[in-house]
Amino acid sequence: MAKLSLFSLALFFHLYLAGMADAAIPGHSTPANFIRNSCRATRYPALCVQCLSGYGHAIRNEHQLAVTALSVSLSRARSAAAFVGKLTKVRGIKKREFLAVKDCIENMGDGVDRLSQSVRELGHVGRAVGQDFRWHMSNVQTWVSAALTDENTCLDGFDGRFMDGNVKAAIRRRVTNVAQVTSNGLALVNRFAARHQAAAVTEKP
Repeated sequence: MAKLSLFSLALFFHLYLAGMADAAIPGHSTPANFIRNSCRATRYPALCVQCLSGYGHAIRNEHQLAVTALSVSLSRARSAAAFVGKLTKVRGIKKREFLAVKDCIENMGDGVDRLSQSVRELGHVGRAVGQDFRWHMSNVQTWVSAALTDENTCLDGFDGRFMDGNVKAAIRRRVTNVAQVTSNGLALVNRFAARHQAAAVTEKP
């Protein structure tokens, strides 16, 4: 409960910052419709809606949607990293599995760090425009892409039938979910960046 409360407080702080920068998106009668329509741009739209629908009351624009998506990805990555960290102590774990788990722990730790950087950077984009906006967004896109690579690298460590077993199954279940959520978050970040820049061009005299 304490972890959830801290996550919620951090998320709503970033949403507050994001809300100061962008007006509400017109043309969507409800937050649920806005989330559903936005999630069509992702690779896993049903998962996207599932992850974000609980925050609909706090999402009013593309910026807040992207911040929320990355915050959810970060939360799940942290949870998965903690879970993977416990698997080195599983009774009867094979040497190959142990080494793959150790590599995965490092991969997931790197991914958590990069997602943390991304959430902070995106939450403070504020009223950045032009080259400044593009620089901030390039950082976010680079870090989220790297986090996704970290997650997939963890999974790659368990390729091959000789790695089959309960450890592989448990890690694949958790980390695959994180990778899918991160992929969706990246898609929504890209969508926000593209729409923000398109709007900026339209507003030029």
